[in-house]
Amino acid sequence: MYRNFFKRIIDFLASLVGVLLTLPILLIVAVALAVQNNGKPFFIQRRPGKNGKIFKIFKFKTMTDARDENGKLLPDEQRLTAMGKLVRKTSLDEIPQLFNVLFGQMSLIGPRPLLPDYLHLYNDFQKRRHDVKPGITGWAQVNGRNAISWDRKFELDVWYVDNLSFALDVKILFMTVKKVIKSEGINPDNAAATEPFNGYN
Repeated sequence: MYRNFFKRIIDFLASLVGVLLTLPILLIVAVALAVQNNGKPFFIQRRPGKNGKIFKIFKFKTMTDARDENGKLLPDEQRLTAMGKLVRKTSLDEIPQLFNVLFGQMSLIGPRPLLPDYLHLYNDFQKRRHDVKPGITGWAQVNGRNAISWDRKFELDVWYVDNLSFALDVKILFMTVKKVIKSEGINPDNAAATEPFNGYN
């Protein structure tokens, strides 16, 4: 009952309240990032949702589009702006995803939506992470986030799918708040993004 009905109601109401409460922060961060990113405060990217259905995810843009003399994007750590580092460290870059939750594309709690390029690389076990809507935070995020291996992330994601409940979602929510406050599990200062998933031979 919770998985198929009440979870969506809670997501809708919580994301609506969240958008209203964080609107001043959204505006301030958007203006600050627009200044550093040539008027582009938001990062919009295609991601797979429930059952692998593609949607557009909203995040704050924390990196510039700076390129080298050959037109190739510079390494992530060189493009990450000062404001971008702060936004990532405080997880403020995830706030715009409240709109994805409001629109029904995501849930507050669930496996993080990864890149569509990875879809054909998953084995049958890993594909099960798409049996539920992706989340702003999830079981893997509160158990290591970017500091754990891909194998471990998938294990935690599928465990969440099999054990989804109201009590577990509440637990993850409180653990997320604790992680954000302590800045645990995030990338080190000299790295901007987690290593890409290359599948298995």
